[in-house]
Amino acid sequence: MSSVLYDAQGPRAKRRNIVLTVVFVVALAALLWWVFSTLKDKGQLEWVLWEPFFTSGEAWSTYIWPGLENTLKAAALAMIIALPLGAVLGIARLSDHVWIRVPAAVVVEFFRAIPVLVLMIFGLALFAEYTDVSSDDRPLYAVVTGLVLYNASVLAEIVRAGILSLPRGQSEAAAAIGLRKNQVMRLILLPQAVTAMLPAIVSQLVVIVKDTALGGAVLTFPELLSSANTMSGYYGANVIASFTVVSVIFIVLNFSLTSFASWLEGRLRRGKKSTGAVVGAGAVEELAAPGEHEELQKTA
Repeated sequence: MSSVLYDAQGPRAKRRNIVLTVVFVVALAALLWWVFSTLKDKGQLEWVLWEPFFTSGEAWSTYIWPGLENTLKAAALAMIIALPLGAVLGIARLSDHVWIRVPAAVVVEFFRAIPVLVLMIFGLALFAEYTDVSSDDRPLYAVVTGLVLYNASVLAEIVRAGILSLPRGQSEAAAAIGLRKNQVMRLILLPQAVTAMLPAIVSQLVVIVKDTALGGAVLTFPELLSSANTMSGYYGANVIASFTVVSVIFIVLNFSLTSFASWLEGRLRRGKKSTGAVVGAGAVEELAAPGEHEELQKTA
């Protein structure tokens, strides 16, 4: 029995896959055992190094929770600004007007080509030279600025690609019944494109969360990763323990974000399934502009 994507495996292929799976599992187990043995020999698994995270709330209240709060604050601000800005730039790149399309393309390609860390450093210098933002708040402003400029450009390309991936016939059919271009974009294309774009958008949001660590490494922004570095210095030689705890927090945070997006995508897809009902002429006429509605009636 064959599938649409590939032929069914024969006996030799099945045996080969079983052998490769067993070899991979054994190699992975050997690697994990080597890591465990090395950490144990170096004394990194001693309870005294992990104790602050399980028996006392000082490590969490002093270092982890404030760092996590700053990470979430910077990521949330960047998402709130970058998402609509990226949507506007992406739609602007599809405009029929050259004076809109070309500047939008220049902005997107320019900021998409610059590393986000350079944008953060540039933002820090900009706020220091030309604004009255306090030195305590500058790292946050610089991190958000860099994340917004870079990720809005990437999201603009995601939006543009999502809209262009839809069949051309939908735009032509909408234009044929008298809808304006902004109505076609708002009522026909964007609602469908959002579902197709959602996985890529969520991947970029995960990147935003992780890129906040660049601000802690270079701009002294007190986010989660930099708090782990400070915490390991305070408690002694528990660097492995500190960064392991922070890594688990990042994994849980990003996994929660992707899980929510998967649930939302499934809900949107289920909600957009057609019922098979035929749209009446009255419903079509309600979508058209008032002036165009009268025109349709005259021609009829």
